[in-house]
Amino acid sequence: MIDLLVVGGGPAGLATAVHGALAGMEVVVLEPRPTPIDKACGEGLMPGAVRRLAELGLSVPGRPFHGIRYLDGMTGRHVEGRFHSGPGLGIRRTVLHAALADRAARLGVRVLARRAGEVRQDEDRVGAAGLCARYLVAADGLHSPVRRSLGLSAPPAPGRPARYGLRRHYAVEPWSELVEVHWSQRCEAYVTPLGPGRVGVAVLTGDRAPFEEQLGRFPLLAARLPASAQTPVRGAGPLRQRARVRVAGRVLFVGDAAGYVDALTGEGLTLALTAAGELVRCVRAGRPQAYERAWRDLSRSYRALTASLLWARQQPRLAGRIVPAAARMPWLFTRAVNLLA
Repeated sequence: MIDLLVVGGGPAGLATAVHGALAGMEVVVLEPRPTPIDKACGEGLMPGAVRRLAELGLSVPGRPFHGIRYLDGMTGRHVEGRFHSGPGLGIRRTVLHAALADRAARLGVRVLARRAGEVRQDEDRVGAAGLCARYLVAADGLHSPVRRSLGLSAPPAPGRPARYGLRRHYAVEPWSELVEVHWSQRCEAYVTPLGPGRVGVAVLTGDRAPFEEQLGRFPLLAARLPASAQTPVRGAGPLRQRARVRVAGRVLFVGDAAGYVDALTGEGLTLALTAAGELVRCVRAGRPQAYERAWRDLSRSYRALTASLLWARQQPRLAGRIVPAAARMPWLFTRAVNLLA
C-alpha cells in the first residue's frame, strides 16, 4: 500500500514527497498540471528555507541576499536588518519547482496527472483518485479543495479586509543585496534580486487595482524600473486562509493548505518546507496526531509577528509610522528579521 498520497505537486507537496522517500516510504503525488507551475510569489527564500532545501539534498541556483530593508515609498527613509545565519536566496518559482520535481523523480516518487476528487477514509486507510494509502497529505494550495471538501476551512475573521498579491519581473540589474520592502499608506511592494539583469516585484494590497496603478504609489521604486515589464502580472488571493485543524484522521495538511496569514513577512516557503519534514517525522513515528502540535509550535513566531504587523498596517494612524518606528529601533528590527530568518 502507498504510505503517503500527496495531493498537490507544488513546492510543499514535493518537499513532503522527498522527505517521505528519504525516510523509505512509498510516495505518490497527484498533480494534474505540468511541471513547473508558475504562480504569484515573492521568490525570496529566507535562510531557514535555504537550509531546509540543503536537508533535501538540493543546491539550487539563485541570487543570494543578505537581509531585509524597509523603505518609506515616498521619502526613501529606511531601516535594514542583516541576517546572522547566512544568506537568503532569490530564485524564480519555476526554477525551485523544477529542482524539487527532479529530486523527487530521482528518488522514485511517482507523479500522476490526476485530480484527487472525493477523499474517503476509515480507521485503516484513505483513498482518492482511485488509490488507497496509509495517509493523505493535502498540499493543494491556498484555496485547498481537500480542506473545503472536508469542511475544515474556517470563515474569514470579521472586520479584516481581504488582501491580494500581484507579481511581475523586470529586466534591470539588482541595485541591492537585500530584499527591499517599500511601504505606502495602502500597500507594500517587495523587490527581490533574482539574478543578473532581473528583479521580481510583488505588491501586497487590499485594493483591487491594476499593477501599474499599485506601483504608482511607490514613485521612488517606479523610477528605478524600466517602462515595460519582462513578464505578465500574476495574482493570488485572498491571502488570509484559516484552517480548523492540520490533522483530520488520516488526512494531514501542509503548506498554504494548512492555513495562511499573509505574505507580509515572507515566511511562507520556509514554513512549508519545515512543516513537510515535521509531517513525515510524525507519520514515520506512528504519531500523526502530533503533527498538529508540531505545526503550531514551528509556525508560532510567523503567525504572531505577521498578525501583529498586519494589524498595525490596517490601522490608519499606524500604517504610515511602521517604517519610522522601525528606523528608530534598528536593533529591534534586526532581531525580528533574524527571528524569521
